[in-house]
Parts: sequence; C-alpha cells; structure tokens
Amino acid sequence: MNAGEQVEAVGYARDIRPLFRQHDIDAMSRRLKLDSYDEVSGRAEDILDRLEAGNMPCDGAWPDEQIALFRKWIADGRKP
Repeated sequence: MNAGEQVEAVGYARDIRPLFRQHDIDAMSRRLKLDSYDEVSGRAEDILDRLEAGNMPCDGAWPDEQIALFRKWIADGRKP
C-alpha cells in the first residue's frame, strides 16, 4: 500500500454476501436469511462462532481466509 492510501472497510454487499452461496441461503432460510444484511448483521457473532467451529455452512467449513474476512467485517463495524 502506498502512503496516503486507505484500506476500505469490509462491506456486507460487496464482500460478505457473495460468500454465501445460493445453496447456503436455501439451506438456512427457515432459521436465518443469509441474504439479508439486517439478519446477518444482527446475528454476526453467532454466525462467526458457527463458521469458526466448522458447523456452517452445512456441507463443509469455510477456508480460513473467508472466516477472517467475516471477522474483519464485524471488527470494521458491520458496514452494509
């Protein structure tokens, strides 16, 4: 990064929403709407716990890089 450049905060629409595949959205739809910023933001800590434990998504754990991005989104203030 060059002097004066700013690192853009992680945002839900641009960075987090694309991590949830349609399969994940469909599988969780009765309990949580993963395509809803409000729901994901409101339950972010619970989702992070499940991602870190490897319990979510239901067909296999996310790579560490994706979990780190989700964690950074929370730390950056859960930007839309």
